[in-house]
Amino acid sequence: MKNSYSTFRDRCQRHYKRSVLLAGALSLIIGLLGVSSSAQDLSSLPFQKAYTQERISSSDPSGGNDDGNWKNPIKAGEQRAIAELTGPGIITHMWFTIATPERYHLKKIVLRIFWDGDPLPAVETPIGDFFGLGLGEYFVYESGPISVGSQKALNSYFPMPFRKSARITITNEGKEPISAFYYNVDWQKHEKLPENLFYFYAEYRQAQPNQGWTDEWKANSDPKVDNAKNTDGQSNYVMFEAEGPGHYVGVTQSVLQNQGDWWGEGDDMMFVDDRQTPHILGTGSEDYYLGAWCYGNCGINPFGSSHPTFAFQHYGNPVNDGDNRGAEWMVYRFHTDSPVPFTKYFKMTIEHGHANHRSDNFYTVAYWYQKGPHKLRKPLPPVDERIPRMINVGGPSMGKP
Repeated sequence: MKNSYSTFRDRCQRHYKRSVLLAGALSLIIGLLGVSSSAQDLSSLPFQKAYTQERISSSDPSGGNDDGNWKNPIKAGEQRAIAELTGPGIITHMWFTIATPERYHLKKIVLRIFWDGDPLPAVETPIGDFFGLGLGEYFVYESGPISVGSQKALNSYFPMPFRKSARITITNEGKEPISAFYYNVDWQKHEKLPENLFYFYAEYRQAQPNQGWTDEWKANSDPKVDNAKNTDGQSNYVMFEAEGPGHYVGVTQSVLQNQGDWWGEGDDMMFVDDRQTPHILGTGSEDYYLGAWCYGNCGINPFGSSHPTFAFQHYGNPVNDGDNRGAEWMVYRFHTDSPVPFTKYFKMTIEHGHANHRSDNFYTVAYWYQKGPHKLRKPLPPVDERIPRMINVGGPSMGKP
């Protein structure tokens, strides 16, 4: 029979092991949910971590200072693997910065990520669009999952689990070499991952332009526009489709206006496990992106700025260019507080104008998790078709004075 000390010691050890497992699971869950508030991040810090921290980077293996591979530029047309990881693991952070003379290189360089030997990429998007830079120009902003720091620092904090392997490639579809491509990929090496962890996916889509049903209108409020009906969303702009199980976590959207007036009269419609009828219906584009009143372009602006901008953890409008033809916009929404689950099917859509009357250019990247694989992906448009350009579609050219 064990003495009282041995019994006490064994109980303490069992309690400690359970606490470590619970702490590790809690820390893992917090990370995988993409929770980004500082309070929750700080609350997980004291718990023991059940992984080893790893990094693969563009550092010079010789110990010299050729950290961005200046001596080995990525040639035009070349695809280069920058990371080959062996799991189980979770990518927790990616940082990139690029040196190249190529104009619109953010639209011409393609980021692809592959999980567990799948020959089809789980992530396939122009590198700028993945970080919300869908019009091919840099600007600085911060959200929870992604941010762009000074001067051209691209950061992702989406947790990306994999069981066997992860492969990240960069493809130069421009005409000039990528002089240097700096990167840090931070990841956790785990002994085992829970079975219910889904894979991360991101898909780029665009409409250049959307096909509005009329060009004979002078304002969004014209009666034939305002009275139009759209109950099934069949002509909506589609951000992505997937077959489940999985959950949708957000989107970045860039807009180039081909027509005047407010671009965002369109409602969001989410089809959850039903291909015919939207399950979630919105009230306007700025409402889905958690702003209001045309972001100040409805003539309602209590802050005294004609083009206000903001960038928060879950939503933002960091680029606001007014509502004349040629105006440029960027908006985003992340459902990291409450991802939208699906078991069989999901389609994320949004109208382009009320009942799809407008013909502006949309460029989006949708982000979600699913059990995999992704069967309903659209092919990446050819590089020349990805370069933003205005299209003559008729309709008004000016917004409100």
